Amino acid sequence: MNAALQELLQQLDLEKIEENIFRGISPVERETRVYGGHVMAQALMAAHRTVGDDRLCHSFHAYFLLGGDPKAPIVYDVDRSRDGGSFTTRRVVAIQHGKPIFHMEISFHVMEEGWSHQFDPPAVPGPETLVSDAVLRERQAHKLPEDFRKHYLREQPFEQREVDPDDEFNPTARPPHKNIWIRSNGKLPDDPKLHQVLLAYASDMSLMDTAIMPHGASWRNIMGASLDHAMWFHHPLRVDDWLLYNHDAPVSAGGRGFNRGLFFTHDGKLVASAVQEGLMRPRKRRSEREPKKPQAE
Repeated sequence: MNAALQELLQQLDLEKIEENIFRGISPVERETRVYGGHVMAQALMAAHRTVGDDRLCHSFHAYFLLGGDPKAPIVYDVDRSRDGGSFTTRRVVAIQHGKPIFHMEISFHVMEEGWSHQFDPPAVPGPETLVSDAVLRERQAHKLPEDFRKHYLREQPFEQREVDPDDEFNPTARPPHKNIWIRSNGKLPDDPKLHQVLLAYASDMSLMDTAIMPHGASWRNIMGASLDHAMWFHHPLRVDDWLLYNHDAPVSAGGRGFNRGLFFTHDGKLVASAVQEGLMRPRKRRSEREPKKPQAE
């Protein structure tokens, strides 16, 4: 297990400060805003802490309201909305500086048998044949100013191996489809709740990129942010085994991109799905911006 994964596990071990209220911290290297997947993972962990071991999350729906401040703790207030015989519902509000920055509705379900079917996984090369994201970053780091290279090359809790990766600094216009193999950078405990939480974290790493692919744009000239995110867990899973993250983006419109993702195990079982809409507003050059209106005297 690498140091980045160890640090993430420590940050997911939330401090209980009152019944149904938890506190979490963010990675110290974040300077602008907290990574959305980090908030989702901590919120899901907070909800899990209030639910019995006989049931797991089967879905959550979340909205990002404000950018999180990485220099301040986040308080997670869990509302025990319903405790039923088969289903349990929770609502989590993440609070910073006295304001809600995020909220999530989570539903838990007792494991039970039923009809089963799924889409087939895409036919793509296996992870053992692909180059890791760490190697690709090493190859492209020279394109960044020296001050940014250390942050760009920092250790990650997850390894990603993309099928047919593009140059992220000079992308070409491509259809909005992408496949990435992911797994944690180290073995993890046999805790199904932890594996769900970590998959929620990883689901936000690349999903929003898909909607900008047809436009040949890079994130350097886009104002981007996650707006909402939803996940469904279909089967028990492990994030320390390879999972194929299959992305597509059916539409972008109104400065927003709509993205979908499916997670398949190495042997082809569809274990989870994700959907996200994100802001993808083109940045205007300084000469294109509207002049400031003079203030009234």
